[in-house]
Amino acid sequence: MNKYKVTKKFGHDRGYSCAFRQWKAQSDCKYLHGYSLAFEITLCSEKLNEHNWVYDFGDFEFLKTWLKDNFDHKLIVAEDDPELELIMKLDKSMANINVVSKISCEAFAKMTFEFIENHIKTLSDELTVEYVTVSEHQANSATYSKK
Repeated sequence: MNKYKVTKKFGHDRGYSCAFRQWKAQSDCKYLHGYSLAFEITLCSEKLNEHNWVYDFGDFEFLKTWLKDNFDHKLIVAEDDPELELIMKLDKSMANINVVSKISCEAFAKMTFEFIENHIKTLSDELTVEYVTVSEHQANSATYSKK
């Protein structure tokens, strides 16, 4: 079965700068630190739409808005962080906090995948999300796919 694929990249230059910590880590990752995250999304379909596209690149505005709302200049905190109450005292005065279930590029990739999947299933039965990759920088990335 052949599939058409399109890939959209929201690179490190986009400025989705955020800080987080992986409080369970035994390394320096247990401390607050930040990155300008990058996101790569691949959509696929067995056939092209009426415009001969898998998906219109201009229609990724929904994702751009969501990425900005969830990652741009955010302090991302795990809901089970033992310092959550202390960190939340910074909200709105010193930090724009986003509480999520898990902290990692893997978790961010899954979270993004599920958001995109929920959005596109309302548009077409033919269109699927193949994978989402989130990278901290050129050397570290994680990918989520259902395959």
